[in-house]
Order: sequence, then C-alpha cells, then structure tokens
Amino acid sequence: MITKKVLVADRIRRIEGGFSFIPHRFLTDGFLKALSQHELLLYIFLVLAADRYGLSFYSYDRICSLLRMSLEQHIAARDSLIEKDLIAFDGTLYQVLSLPASLGQGSMNTTGRQLTGCQTPTAIGPIIAQLFKGT
Repeated sequence: MITKKVLVADRIRRIEGGFSFIPHRFLTDGFLKALSQHELLLYIFLVLAADRYGLSFYSYDRICSLLRMSLEQHIAARDSLIEKDLIAFDGTLYQVLSLPASLGQGSMNTTGRQLTGCQTPTAIGPIIAQLFKGT
C-alpha cells in the first residue's frame, strides 16, 4: 500500500470563492475516453465557468476566443456534448448536467442515437494547459 504524504504543506488546495468539480465517475465510467479533444476542452471550460447549478452565460465568441477554437469547432463540440447528455443549451445559457447513469450501449445520450466519430483520447494535462494559455 502506498503511504500518502503532503508534498508542499503551504500549498494545500482550499475552496475559496467559486468551486468546480468533475465527479470521479467521469474518468472511471468512460466519459473522458468518449470525448474528443474539443469536446473535453469545452466541457472542462463550462465546468470551470459554471455556478453551483452548472449554469454559465459565456457567449460563443468569448468561449471561442478563450479556447482558441473556431466557431465551427465550438458548435460541433457543443452539439456533441448536448447529444451525449452532458450539457444543455438554450441559445444563451449553458448548463453542465449531472452525469447520466451510464454510458449505455455505445451512447451517452437519452435519445438512443449512437455515438460516432470519437477521436483517440488525449492526455488532459495539455488540454488544461491550452485552456489557460495566455491568461
């Protein structure tokens, strides 16, 4: 068994102001593996930007600018996250949803459509670095 110890005691993370989280199930139940790089980047951004109800008012132009993503890439990622039942969008407001009960049989959506076109998963570190590059 590995014994854990705090490596840098004066830098322990604390909840201050806003708080974002991604449930561990996102990794263990295959949600991370099922997302393309743009989908993952947008999803993480929306999680970070959301309030306690998962709501975010960021405009598509601001999101595209921050994520260095084209409008077409943004729309494709957004629509795929909606189809996978991970977010909702009403034209102005985004909501990060609680994770669905399971991935289902090849699909994460509630409408029974099959998940297609997933890319090979990418390490999350470079994606998060890209998200914060230039801030």
